Amino acid sequence: MTQTQPRRTEAEADGTPDVTLRGAPLRVMQVMAGGRQGGAETQYVNLVLALNRAGLDQRAVIRRHPARAATLRAGGVEPLELPFGSWTDFTTVPALKREITSYRPDIVLTWMNRASKMVPAGDFLRLGRLGGYYDVKYYRRCDYLICNTQDIVEHVVRSGWPRSRAHLMLNFAPVRDLPAISRAALNTPEDAKVVVALGRLHKAKAFDTLLQALAIERRPYLWLAGEGPLRRELESLAGTLGIADRVRFLGWRDDREALLAAADIGIVPSRFEPFGSVVIEAWAHRLPLVATASAGPAAVVRDGEDGLLVPIDDAAAMAASLTRIIDGPGLGPRLVDAGWRRYQAEFTESAAVTRWLALFRQLLAARAGKRAATG
Repeated sequence: MTQTQPRRTEAEADGTPDVTLRGAPLRVMQVMAGGRQGGAETQYVNLVLALNRAGLDQRAVIRRHPARAATLRAGGVEPLELPFGSWTDFTTVPALKREITSYRPDIVLTWMNRASKMVPAGDFLRLGRLGGYYDVKYYRRCDYLICNTQDIVEHVVRSGWPRSRAHLMLNFAPVRDLPAISRAALNTPEDAKVVVALGRLHKAKAFDTLLQALAIERRPYLWLAGEGPLRRELESLAGTLGIADRVRFLGWRDDREALLAAADIGIVPSRFEPFGSVVIEAWAHRLPLVATASAGPAAVVRDGEDGLLVPIDDAAAMAASLTRIIDGPGLGPRLVDAGWRRYQAEFTESAAVTRWLALFRQLLAARAGKRAATG
């Protein structure tokens, strides 16, 4: 595993992030050609805004998306919006080249395959951020790959990428102080146990298994926040299982903190989950957690200590874990306390900013050392 251990600089000794490089402002451009919604898109916005709050000099470049652009502007970052289209797009690459020439970044951090392919060459350190098991052919121009799980690190190494140029950088969960949503607004009894699940309505997320679990443990209500191609199928399944009266399909939400603040249990039922940001969001909101042992949650959750892990596609085991939390004396509070400690130690915005800035300086120093050695 290659993971940065932050080194405190003089500027950080008093708790102030060091956003300089050899006495000059460190300049970072973040480029993301994402979709309408998704975990990577959310994490991109989180990181850009977190680094902006820390005082880092940044440029943000995104695929055209009015809502995402508005969120960045509200956080004090003016994004450049480009098409990031197919081979008929003759504007994105020249615009990127002009922006790079004007801004002169020390680092360009690219998110998603298309952004990594389209950023032109230049005198800057090129980092590609991976939150999934993508083909490394799209990242051949990158100097380093930044992976959000150790399993993705191993994936890129198996694909022929040098281990010395693959780094682990875990996601984080900034928490907005939103008031808990009214249960009445979601037609949910005040005394009901509420399970909250967040994610795209896609086969990989296994919300069908979650619905089956709720047909076994029939007390909780489910708030399912997300949109995707399986919505109608999942709504039909809830009806077939006789649980439609306890399931709320909420669509994509921008107030997930308000949902988490009002819920009783967080759950990640995925068949395939590279990381699972809902894990740390549940910890941040002091919710007991149930998650499947897919790659991401299994690498982060300590079973029985800060969450309960269940086998993938095992509705009975999932239902049993929900029952344990609802009925088990002291189990829920014990999981909550341990999860909160994990969040505070590893997954806050402050911890993430420190790790990212340390990684930027480490990799730039390594490049400078190589250049000096070669004359």
